[in-house]
Amino acid sequence: MNELGAEVWAVDALGALAHETRLGVFRLLVKAGPDGMIAGAIAQHLSVPASTMSHHLATLERAGLVQSERESRLIRYRADYPGMRRLLMFLMQDCCGGAPEMCSDLMAELSCEPLTKG
Repeated sequence: MNELGAEVWAVDALGALAHETRLGVFRLLVKAGPDGMIAGAIAQHLSVPASTMSHHLATLERAGLVQSERESRLIRYRADYPGMRRLLMFLMQDCCGGAPEMCSDLMAELSCEPLTKG
């Protein structure tokens, strides 16, 4: 993908995240890990009506940040980790003006705590 295409995609992805509910959904799905969550559980967890949640999930999916899979009558959503990585790489590709050591401790600052289920 050329730089202009990557930039257009990044603007779409960032636009999808530029809403409190969608950002909450995305963060929840990232925490949920590869198992993801059923749409109804996402809506319930975030106290959002199912019809409204459907719209937000579709927006995130079109932006390449969420994937869905039908399971009988239910739809399971997962964070699209390659899409998330692509967005993070786009944002960080010109990091620190050619001095990557300025950003080297970024990963050390992240705390990867599992989502408690139940």
